[in-house]
Amino acid sequence: MPTYAYACKDCDHAFDIVQAFTDNSLTECPECQGSLRKKFNSVGVVFKGSGFYRTDSRDAKGSTVSAAPSAPPAPVAAPAAAPASVAAAS
Repeated sequence: MPTYAYACKDCDHAFDIVQAFTDNSLTECPECQGSLRKKFNSVGVVFKGSGFYRTDSRDAKGSTVSAAPSAPPAPVAAPAAAPASVAAAS
């Protein structure tokens, strides 16, 4: 279950509480019975799977910078058009 942060608008009392997604938000401060507001924090980002690790962009030696920039790949020629079929004379 997620943990939510609340702060009182009147007495500045702040606290965290574990609530289910289906629970209603709290509205009354437990200290002064004033009105509460839910605080929203930034969410940490977690990348999972291959390709998101710090070591994936490094070569086998562990170097972070390549010695020379790599050349762009050579352009691939378009396939040649198929020869037109010759119609048999009748």
